[in-house]
Amino acid sequence: MSKYSLGLDFGTLSVRAILLDSESGEIKATSVSEYAHGIMSTTFLDGSPLPDATALQHPRDYLESMLAVIGECLSSSGVAPECITGIGVDFTASTILPVLEDGTPLCFTKEFENEPHAYVKLWKHHAAQAEADAINALAKRTEAPWLDRYGGTISCEFLFPKVLEILNKAPAVYDRTFRFIEAGDWIVWMLTGKETHSVCTTGFKAMWNEESGYPDDAFFTALHPALHGIIGTKISTEVIKLSQRAGTVTKEMAAQTGLLEGTPVAPAFIDAHAALPALGITQAGELLMIIGTSSCHILLGDKKTNVPGISGYVKDGIIDGLYAFEAGQTSVGDSFEWFVSNCLPAAYAEDAREQGINVHKYLRKKASLLPPGAGGLLALDWFNGNRTPYVNGDLSGVILGLNLNTRPEQIYRALIESTAYGTKRILDLYEQNGIVIDKIYAAGGIAEKDEMLMQIYADVLGREIRLSGTAQACAYGSALLGAVNENGFPSLADAACKLKQISARSYQPNPQNTKAYAKLYREYVVLSEFFANSENKTMTFLRELK
Repeated sequence: MSKYSLGLDFGTLSVRAILLDSESGEIKATSVSEYAHGIMSTTFLDGSPLPDATALQHPRDYLESMLAVIGECLSSSGVAPECITGIGVDFTASTILPVLEDGTPLCFTKEFENEPHAYVKLWKHHAAQAEADAINALAKRTEAPWLDRYGGTISCEFLFPKVLEILNKAPAVYDRTFRFIEAGDWIVWMLTGKETHSVCTTGFKAMWNEESGYPDDAFFTALHPALHGIIGTKISTEVIKLSQRAGTVTKEMAAQTGLLEGTPVAPAFIDAHAALPALGITQAGELLMIIGTSSCHILLGDKKTNVPGISGYVKDGIIDGLYAFEAGQTSVGDSFEWFVSNCLPAAYAEDAREQGINVHKYLRKKASLLPPGAGGLLALDWFNGNRTPYVNGDLSGVILGLNLNTRPEQIYRALIESTAYGTKRILDLYEQNGIVIDKIYAAGGIAEKDEMLMQIYADVLGREIRLSGTAQACAYGSALLGAVNENGFPSLADAACKLKQISARSYQPNPQNTKAYAKLYREYVVLSEFFANSENKTMTFLRELK
């Protein structure tokens, strides 16, 4: 009897599932279900306006989409439930929600169904920047020893700024909350009936590590008196390694999904992190770029290393015995989508329709004919703030060099180039702080389908980039983790080495373009330092206007 593992990948707009033959590595079935409510960023459910930088979701969408993809995978594959030996889950992070004692989201209750702060705060929710600033100011003033693990600055995307925002703006929600929980850990709770918190989600997004736990109570009390005692009450201390079992599928969930009661469930992965084992990355020195709406740049190391401006490092965060490091960019695919949604001339859209291609492909076709820095344009990739190295959700994008002769394809290419420069800045940060990068890989939807972008990245980095062998790297990695149990693989590293998916395709840098981009990159760094400078009064004034 063949053994299968189910991987559930909860992304920004949809959940994807794969059913993996855990003996051969064959993907037996796939399914995708989009979230019914999408992202609430400008208006709430009732049509009322939401503040700037808001990004909310409805947790019911996660459950309904999960049931849909599991059902479709089972029906289309014909695989019997008893052949599924494990389930793995990954989720965007830090994506949090407040819940009651039994895990029920507060927004499911009559009392809070019309309260935006009772809903999911998505990873890209940046409205808690003021709270992040308060945390960072206190941490620096008190010389908090844990701050260096997170590059010296806590991001507004992390858990505690969002919790503090709820306390400041909706104290009734804070008071009623039994637990603030990552959405990935919550999904595992819904599957197993057992609350656990993954070392991956907690270590990277909640200022926790295995040696000292969370920041002490004195820090939280000084931050806000109402936070006194939050650790062990509204924030759980039940943190488990990825190599441990989170629980098994309950009778109730088995009836809803068609899965077998008692099927093992692994702890939750952060979505981007799940892609590493899919490519067989289990050793230090190999970096993976997951390129999508945003980008993450993740690698493994054999020792703890403080790197200013990154999102942090966590021991056993992906592979037991190794440190996982994370950095990233908050807006990549989102920037390109913003441009075509708001700045594309009608004539271009019409021409694309006549050619039978989407506008992104149409623009890439035109932009691919242009040289580096076409039209004298240079952009900053901060259209949703900056994650690395400035860790500031208030920073904004820049396009420098526009004139009356500027063409849309030149701007589009400049935006792509800006994300490549942002990636190089991250690689430079790693290497300048003693972390050796021997190999570079790429995964994600954009890496899979945008050849022009990938060539620009190779040219800017001056390095070979190899691709994932599966378009569903995150779901595949989660399925591998789901296969780690008494009926499957002894460890995630073992599963990754045996079933890794690496494409034969790779991108080699063009030396002439690399030379040109080296000059442009130097100017990008100068521009970045100018616009990120907190003493730049003009930029401070413009940010206040937002």
